[in-house]
Amino acid sequence: MKMRTLGRTGLEVAQMSLGGAWFSPDPKTFDDTKATIKRALDAGINYIDTAAGYGDSEEGIGKAFSELGKPPMIVSTKLGGRPQPFNARDIEQLKFSVKESLRLLGRDQIDILMVHEPDRWGSYDWWSDIDTFTGPVTDLLSSLKEEGIIRFSGLGGTTAYELPRIIRTGQFDVVLTAFNYSMMWREAEVSVIPTCKEHNVGVVVGSPLQQGALTGRFDDMLDDMQWLAPQRLAQYKALYAFLDEIGMDIIECAMRWVLNNDDVDCMLTGARTVAQLEQNLDAIEKGPLPADIMARLDEIHAICPLRPFEEPFGLPFGNKHGNGKGDAR
Repeated sequence: MKMRTLGRTGLEVAQMSLGGAWFSPDPKTFDDTKATIKRALDAGINYIDTAAGYGDSEEGIGKAFSELGKPPMIVSTKLGGRPQPFNARDIEQLKFSVKESLRLLGRDQIDILMVHEPDRWGSYDWWSDIDTFTGPVTDLLSSLKEEGIIRFSGLGGTTAYELPRIIRTGQFDVVLTAFNYSMMWREAEVSVIPTCKEHNVGVVVGSPLQQGALTGRFDDMLDDMQWLAPQRLAQYKALYAFLDEIGMDIIECAMRWVLNNDDVDCMLTGARTVAQLEQNLDAIEKGPLPADIMARLDEIHAICPLRPFEEPFGLPFGNKHGNGKGDAR
């Protein structure tokens, strides 16, 4: 597994690491959780991401760590959504959430503690001052660093143009940007990633398979998906035709495409099983895509370079009316 330096943190992280949103202690799925984390460790993956808002993910990861002998894995988690009802400016609630993360993960220290959805107004009301992006959460992050309870701070966001404003404050060490950087959705390359590099902030890409839109093919369903804009439909048909031409699986193409960007320090796989993880590992083992394939993908991307107005945020590929959810890997 090739390693990359995570911005100014100096941490060496695997170029593909684990997104732990779907991990759980539930007896029905815990065997998969534990086996997937173990296979990741065996493959050289040393970083995992989770959040207080990801259901019982922290507990599932912590249980797996305990049964695997507490492996030395870099862990990031996020503040937000706990306890309920959640007040993002209540310092006591924030402290409680950190203590819960430590307890559930079975750790004395969190490597990277992120502010969850700091950029999407209406999710959480984090900021007392929206010009400086400060509030109780930034006060807490500073004190936790001084106490050694966390090593670095970060942002886990999903917007393309609001998030860079927060990055420019220089208060955060790492950015996890999700749902806006993949083979056919590239809004983060306009401002998010360049702003991170300008400030030496680590870049973690979530959802390189775009919420399930790139986890498989929907050839027989495309024309029936009423929410697809004409330009997105044309783009997908061109993509499928090109993949057939070069004989490449869509997951392999999408994962290897991200590897071509040296400004991305780490991308996450949301693999829930060993089989899914193996598929991702096989893809990245082949390395970045050749220049000629990248050039053709650029041409296909140009058919629909920005999100059409009515495109659902959740990208429910396979759903006729656009009211479902994707795989999220």
